[in-house]
Amino acid sequence: MKRKQLPLLENVPVTGLAAEGKSLARVDGKTLFIPHAVPGDVVNVQLLKKRKGFLEGRMAQLITPSKDRVAAFCPHYGTCGGCSRQTLPYPMQLRYKQQQVFDQLTRIGKLELPPLQPIIGAEQTRHYRNKLEFTFSNNRWLTAAEAAGGAPVNERRALGFHIPGLFDKVLDIDQCYLQAELSNAIRTEIKAYAIRHHLPFFDLRTQQGLLRNLIIRNTTAGEWMVIVVFACDDRPAREALLAFLQQRFPQITSLLYVLNEKRNDTITDLPVHTFAGRSYIEEQIEGLHFRIGAKSFYQTNSQQACRLYGVVREMAQLSGSEHVYDLYTGAGAIALFVARQARRVTGVEYVPEAVEDARGNALRNHIHNVSFHAGDMKDLLCAAFIEAHGAPDVVILDPPRAGIHPGVAKTLLQILPPRLIYVSCNPATQARDLALLATHYTIECVQPVDMFPHTHHVENVVAAVRTKN
Repeated sequence: MKRKQLPLLENVPVTGLAAEGKSLARVDGKTLFIPHAVPGDVVNVQLLKKRKGFLEGRMAQLITPSKDRVAAFCPHYGTCGGCSRQTLPYPMQLRYKQQQVFDQLTRIGKLELPPLQPIIGAEQTRHYRNKLEFTFSNNRWLTAAEAAGGAPVNERRALGFHIPGLFDKVLDIDQCYLQAELSNAIRTEIKAYAIRHHLPFFDLRTQQGLLRNLIIRNTTAGEWMVIVVFACDDRPAREALLAFLQQRFPQITSLLYVLNEKRNDTITDLPVHTFAGRSYIEEQIEGLHFRIGAKSFYQTNSQQACRLYGVVREMAQLSGSEHVYDLYTGAGAIALFVARQARRVTGVEYVPEAVEDARGNALRNHIHNVSFHAGDMKDLLCAAFIEAHGAPDVVILDPPRAGIHPGVAKTLLQILPPRLIYVSCNPATQARDLALLATHYTIECVQPVDMFPHTHHVENVVAAVRTKN
């Protein structure tokens, strides 16, 4: 039975912004969430979902644009899931992100806060990312105009981004403003070569095809890493494509490939093969050199990373006598950034390859008061580990979006380090975790940092000190 379409809501005033890139309105006493609207817009909204406490819809028509609305600079705006706030002036984006941090820490965590420090905005709001991941598809997403036109579509192959919420739908990307321009050239040349040579693009439903994923990384020092992920081992086709890239783009300093025959896209458990150049690229920050491998975590905005790490170091208030734990250390960037001001730094990370990078980074930078350990955080951070390596005076946490495991919070409450610095790309899970620690810690400072202009994402750093009993 065909579902009855929900009504069209007319002349709805947009009043604010919400999490996850959505905007807010009020209709019949309920909160309405709408993507791609700007506060001050008046819009017609096609209602999509009705829930007990809220509504969800999409903007069917912009009736009266907000005085604050600016034109989108990207041709994929509204279809691609990225850069959803680009129709809002950047200073307003920063104000809303600052408010988002405050709201999530106080509403979710019920935390008592000092006045927030003014958010640190980005000087470069386009071409700021140092890593992008693309997906090949043999059945690309049709634009609204193509779908409405009804005419046959001759070319269905795509190399681009997933449509939000749809695992098997990929939007073909012509131009992306997130990474330096060479990224666009590499992506479009790979796609054109694959079409010319009839290389099968991956079918996300049947899990068949040759070309699966493309990862492009770069550094401020001008180094480029390209990783082509193949779904099966066709050596002649693979080597011909990689040789073409090597000849066409001499700027690529690390040309790698992965064979992934699994039913998921992660490559963390797969070997990475070097076709040409080195197996890594190098980033420089405050005189430190970081080696970044294919699986290494490194902040995706290099320029803002330097400012973020500076905030962490300042909040740590190191005098040279402290033992610092850097949990979720990745390739050791924060650990090495603070090591010269600490007596000793102990880093812990889940990905073994990242730990190897961290150890190598320490040696290359002649930093000898650091040690790095690989293992699942909730299991590794235990009484035996702390007894073996010594209790920390300062703990720095920089977990993934999911936040820390409750077991990690439990251990922290057992050892009670005098100072905690929590770095998060998700203030909602940060608020949840800090609430677990609030019985023994007082928040001293909150500093938002915008790592991701034109998106709803925001990085946040919180310093907490142990409550004196």
